Amino acid sequence: MTAYPRAELEEMVERWLEANRNAEKEGNWAKYLGAMYTDDAEYRWNIGPNEEFVARSRKEIEEWALGVQMEGFEEWRYPYHRILIDEKLGEVIGLWRQVSPALREDGSHYEVAGIGGSWFRYGGHYKWEWQRDFFDLGNVKALFFELAADGKLDPAVKRKIGKLAKGQLLPGHERLRKQSGLWKRLKGVIAMVRIALINK
Repeated sequence: MTAYPRAELEEMVERWLEANRNAEKEGNWAKYLGAMYTDDAEYRWNIGPNEEFVARSRKEIEEWALGVQMEGFEEWRYPYHRILIDEKLGEVIGLWRQVSPALREDGSHYEVAGIGGSWFRYGGHYKWEWQRDFFDLGNVKALFFELAADGKLDPAVKRKIGKLAKGQLLPGHERLRKQSGLWKRLKGVIAMVRIALINK
């Protein structure tokens, strides 16, 4: 971790926000954001208790994080509402929302509840060398269920969910440990049902 002039980090953030706005306008994330990572950058986020997304180079970030992962989300918006800069560590935290283009009957946009954000480490030369996203996975799943029930889930997202449901990992997805067997998972379901029904 290296200290950088605050003005340089502020300029990096402004360039990043502008690139995000351009990506949203065109629905092309790799085109505008890919160049903002070092060649050996790492980008990751968690996808539950036993799965992580990891891209370990600018190439993987462009192809997986900004490519495959963003299929079906080309028209979504991710407006930032707070940026925190630590020039001593060379790190930035940006808090954002996840807003679908689809509208509910009342005219409001479907939006992921809770808070989302990105934790960045600056690598100099106006590029990120590391990024970790965080968001409320339970709220993401709940919104996907709502979009699916209302017939508004994008076909590309449906295809990806179908693959994951069959146990097929998407590019960049990694298991954190060996998966539990069917019997152990079933025991967990039974235990939770008992707790819910008879508090034991």
